[in-house]
Amino acid sequence: MNPWLGLAVNRPFDHTNNPVLFMKTLHIALALVSAALLAQADQVKLADVHLCCGGCVKGAEKAVAKVGGATATVDKDAGTVTIAASSKAILQQAVESLQAAGYYGKTSDASIKVAATAGVPAGKVQKLKVEGVHLCCGKCVTAVQKAVGRVAGVKGNTAEKNVATFEVTGDFNAKDVFAELNKAGLAGKVAK
Repeated sequence: MNPWLGLAVNRPFDHTNNPVLFMKTLHIALALVSAALLAQADQVKLADVHLCCGGCVKGAEKAVAKVGGATATVDKDAGTVTIAASSKAILQQAVESLQAAGYYGKTSDASIKVAATAGVPAGKVQKLKVEGVHLCCGKCVTAVQKAVGRVAGVKGNTAEKNVATFEVTGDFNAKDVFAELNKAGLAGKVAK
């Protein structure tokens, strides 16, 4: 009898001899298979994402975690979110979830799309109600104000910390507002 393995040395391996050893062996085998699958996972890196604070990082991680089978590695200093998943379809869903949470970034994989904002009125408008932009802190608000302020004809906005919607006023092209938000690493949509 080998005291370390708990098996009779002269017997072939049989799980009925030692169910504890069988479970340990099974656990190790499953861990190796999981590691092999993760090594084969698809990845996409989103660059230039607005990540000014710990709240932004947590929000991005939470948005990706909503998609089963996707994980996020967020680098605040680099402004990147790297998403890993077992398929391109799950990667795409995770990117869409991140965008729905108010984040925007440039994708490292052309097959994974970061969608343009839909439903934006054409031409000039005097008011635009925007929703879904990530605004967890004062730095987020400052980023929105700077982005929106770069749009020709914008006179003001009502963006504040933790608001769900804000209004942009002036005489400006609505599409330019979303283009500037995207350049700042933020996403949003036209409020209904």
